[in-house]
Amino acid sequence: MPVTLQSIKAKLDAKLGQKLMVVAQAGRKKVTKRRGTLKETYPAVFVVDLDQEENSFERVSYSYTDVLTKNIEIAFDEE
Repeated sequence: MPVTLQSIKAKLDAKLGQKLMVVAQAGRKKVTKRRGTLKETYPAVFVVDLDQEENSFERVSYSYTDVLTKNIEIAFDEE
């Protein structure tokens, strides 16, 4: 993954509308995996529309800082 916030945003801008999986650290040894579609990017955050079969809520947002600090990992389906 890129090493600056601008490069992370640019990479995600190029992948709008694609399916992805987000693996987020939820505690000491706990992770949450969420599958969805990259919907929108904003200056500080990006929005993922979640698959309704797997999740109880509609969308979730993450900051680019989460990606930079490796609090979340993003894997697109074609990778």
